[in-house]
Amino acid sequence: MPATTIPSVPHYVPAPPTKEDLEWADLPIIDLSKASTPEGRAELAPQVRDAMRTFGFMYVVNHGLTQAQNERIFDIADVPFSQVAEDEKKQFSYDIKATGLYKGYKLRQYWHIDNGVRDQIEHYNSAYLHRTILKQDHPKALQPFLPEVRTFAEYNHYNILHPILRLLARGMELPEDTFVDIHGFDNKGEGWIRFMKYYPRTDEDEQKTKNVWLKGHMGATKQIFPVPVSALQIMSPDGKWRWIKHIDNALVINAGEAMEFLSGGFYKGTIHRVRQPPADQQGYPRLGVFYFALTDDDVVLRPLTQSPVLQRLKKKDAVVEEEVINGVVVKHWN
Repeated sequence: MPATTIPSVPHYVPAPPTKEDLEWADLPIIDLSKASTPEGRAELAPQVRDAMRTFGFMYVVNHGLTQAQNERIFDIADVPFSQVAEDEKKQFSYDIKATGLYKGYKLRQYWHIDNGVRDQIEHYNSAYLHRTILKQDHPKALQPFLPEVRTFAEYNHYNILHPILRLLARGMELPEDTFVDIHGFDNKGEGWIRFMKYYPRTDEDEQKTKNVWLKGHMGATKQIFPVPVSALQIMSPDGKWRWIKHIDNALVINAGEAMEFLSGGFYKGTIHRVRQPPADQQGYPRLGVFYFALTDDDVVLRPLTQSPVLQRLKKKDAVVEEEVINGVVVKHWN
């Protein structure tokens, strides 16, 4: 059989990693290759549990995607920004605040950051990619790559997200597929690939915003692919902002608000933000690739109180009130 050819695309060359000694967040590194066996999952589950309870973020390595595959998806990620004219971008842009749709383009200067300064971020969402990405309208330059984007999303969902969800379930002593069963891909589930590009700003805008490019926020369960430009920070448990360090071919995973709700606060949806890169990376654009995973449409975001872990915590944290009635001490658990 003839070899399958893939469409050519200009190679995206990112900025070199920073050499500055920043205050890095000491995130755990999870070796996902171990998740393929029961023994490996038993070893990883407490590591993932503690990472998501303490930080809400972690690195994932040995996830099955090669460096070349990651470079290819970044080449594709730059297409909606460098290969599409402004007029065509406007045809595929949506008013997020008015429609609630994270679909197509979010163009620059849509969000207000501070002191009259608006954002310099463009992103392109392949919304509901698992259902209709091949049927949706997309910019002409991106269309040849849609099958690759769909395949990339499917790999992320089944080979990265699902193993992590199984580990999170084990961390709460729930059946392994508890979270997997409510994060579908082809039917009731939701998720999308986002390509996102931050453009450098003027010194005046940096001063007005105190170097913040995107304010602190939370969100859905998210996989962030390796971005050499350092700009992401998390709110550490001690209340200090710390930088997320770039590790070649390592993913950054965060839990998000939905997981915080479902776990009754056992797992943390950590606040994070994006700010101006360090001095040796200023002037470079910052291209990012993200996979967002939401629960199925019909899932009610309430704590899974059947978790033995939550039940033990409830007993431990119960507030005991006492009063004396006819000389007898009566206890009330609030």
